Order: sequence, then C-alpha cells, then structure tokens
Amino acid sequence: MNAKRLRAIIEMGETDTVEFKRKFSGFEKIAKEMIALANTRGGMILVGVDDDGSIVGVDSEKSEIDLLSSSAEFYCDPPVDYDIDVVDIDDTDVIVVHIPESRQKPHKIVYSPSESPSPPDARETGVYIRQGEKSVMASREVARVLAASQPDAPPLRVEIGSIERTLFNHLEQHERITLGEFRRLVNISERRASRSLVRLVRAGLIRIFTNQGEDYYTLA
Repeated sequence: MNAKRLRAIIEMGETDTVEFKRKFSGFEKIAKEMIALANTRGGMILVGVDDDGSIVGVDSEKSEIDLLSSSAEFYCDPPVDYDIDVVDIDDTDVIVVHIPESRQKPHKIVYSPSESPSPPDARETGVYIRQGEKSVMASREVARVLAASQPDAPPLRVEIGSIERTLFNHLEQHERITLGEFRRLVNISERRASRSLVRLVRAGLIRIFTNQGEDYYTLA
C-alpha cells in the first residue's frame, strides 16, 4: 500500500472495515479488533492514527509489530491471519495490519488471568463482530451463525415448510422478529427455533442483526 492510498483511507474515517489506533493499546484490546474484523468482512487496523484521523505515527515499528503479532497468535482462538505493511507518510511510519475475512469463524478472545471476566457472565462469548465503526461482542446466536457460515461456501438449500412460511409471513408484516418471538409464534422449542433461524441465515433467506444486546431477524 502506498502513502496516497493510505491517506485517502484515513480521510474517510473509521468504518466497518477500518479501525484507528494511536498506538498498541494492550493485547486483549488489539485482539478484540482483530477478531471482530476476521469474524465479519475483514479489514485493517491502522496503528499510528488517532481517533480523529490525525497521523501521529509509531515510535518503534519493530516493537509495535512484535506486540501485534503476539495479539494475533496468542490472544485469538483460533489465531487470526494477518499481513503487515509499514507505510511512510511525510516521514511518519504508520503500521497497516490487514485482516482477511476468516474461514475459521468464529474467532474468540483469549483473556489473560487478570482480564478474564469474573464472575463468568452468561452473555460472555468472547466472540466479537464489527458493527459500523465499533467492535461489539456477538451473542451466542450470532456466534452460531458464524460457525455455520464460511465466506466462500455456496448457499445452503433448505426445505420451506409451514414453520418457514409462517416466519416469512410474519416478517412481511412486521419486518423483524426475535428468537423468542419466533419460538412462540410457531410453538417449538428454543433449540429447534435457533437451529431453524441459523439455517435460514446460512441459506441467505433472512439476516441477523444485533441491537443493544438483542438479536433480531429480517428478510434478506
């Protein structure tokens, strides 16, 4: 990547595929950003760029790269693939960490003993995804969808029965539905409802969204 292209990316600000970091901010924090990008559409982390897009550079590129490498290899499970470029912008070095969309989803964070949630939270998945310009923790439903999905896999074929038709009719009228609402709508167990929704997301017939900690589904 050359300086001109990098500057254009920085001018666009943070997005669902671009994260700015002024400097290395800790293994867990960097691993979270790597995991979120790998679990979503891929992207890049720019180290040496402040939140407002100011280019501050890094003091020691070798030291920063060693820390970034440790984050990807030891704080992500499974380890996240990455490539690193060092780009000179007006005699200032910016580290560009390229994260491709993963074929081993979902990746989750490996906490150090001092950072591990205590007591364990039932909502804690350790799996992060990218939403807009933020990395957010994925719910267990989203983690299941990630596990069933691969970026290069062909669409899954599913049979459309009465349960699926009831769901589609509901979504045409109400636009969205949660797992609990779907379970009650068709009177099936939560486990069966979850499996049905995951298959339909995997087949590209519906989409899953997370909003303020609650998942909901819409027609694709």
